[in-house]
Amino acid sequence: MRTTRVERKTTEVDIVVELNVDGRGKGNVKTGIKFLDHLLTSLSKHSLFDLTVKAKGALKHHVSEDVALALGKALNQALADKKGIKRFGSAFVSMDDSLARAVLDLGGRPYSNFDLKLGRVKIEDMKTEDIVHFLVSFAQTSKLNLHLAVLYGTNEHHKIEAAIKALAVALREAVTIEPRMAGDVPSAKGML
Repeated sequence: MRTTRVERKTTEVDIVVELNVDGRGKGNVKTGIKFLDHLLTSLSKHSLFDLTVKAKGALKHHVSEDVALALGKALNQALADKKGIKRFGSAFVSMDDSLARAVLDLGGRPYSNFDLKLGRVKIEDMKTEDIVHFLVSFAQTSKLNLHLAVLYGTNEHHKIEAAIKALAVALREAVTIEPRMAGDVPSAKGML
């Protein structure tokens, strides 16, 4: 099984992330930020990752950033040498008025590009800039090439939730073991 545990303790935060990539979508998330808990629970459910996150910190910005750093590190560790994975994933997900697209590559070259069409400063109890920073930090530490876009939508909550669910479905595809790979690294170079 591809599982890991990452602890991140600084003067600003105390975070524990447990991740099972081969799970059933069970999420147990407590960050102190209700909207982040909601997004991470959706990520867990639709990626089929079992995810436990326990986070404490005084400032929401630090908590959201450091949870992303720990989660990205956990994903990278759980996949280890990435032998046999499909590597690439993509998904379109709708949520009521919104449609989102995620395209990603677990090839080890971190990059992120977002077009989330977020017009408000805050969604629920989380700043939109912290949502974007969460995604950037996650892509960097998971060494993920991530292109995430909201194609259209009117409700800010629905737009970002559709984007997170699209990310989750694309991740589920990318981490899937491809039997025809016979345990090979998914690269013509022979390594990622």
